[in-house]
Amino acid sequence: QVQLVESGGDSVQAGGSLRLSCAASGYTSRPVCMGWLRQTPGKAREGVAAILSDGSTNHADSVKGRFTITQDNAKNTLYLQMNNLKPDDTAMYYCAASNLAGCFSALEPTKYNYWGQGTQVTVSS
Repeated sequence: QVQLVESGGDSVQAGGSLRLSCAASGYTSRPVCMGWLRQTPGKAREGVAAILSDGSTNHADSVKGRFTITQDNAKNTLYLQMNNLKPDDTAMYYCAASNLAGCFSALEPTKYNYWGQGTQVTVSS
């Protein structure tokens, strides 16, 4: 059974930085796509960034130039480096994995079938 455990969420001031981590375990072969998605109360979950096993990345327009998704395959760990944080980045951030088409290019939340429990990021102005 695939398990994803996020950490690193915190409360920071606008302009600050955070690095989220996601420890993955329980899969016999690496999922095609791993990603970070976020959700605020009352809003739909949205894709933030995704990465393929070959290291190709895709970032949402709202975070391009500020967030970077990376992975350490030896440690089975996914990261999200978040710089120049804005109050609009406040959300619960989820690590997710998928073998479904659409998880990478579209950053479509419905294309992810494994989810972590989430880690809260709060950015104050």
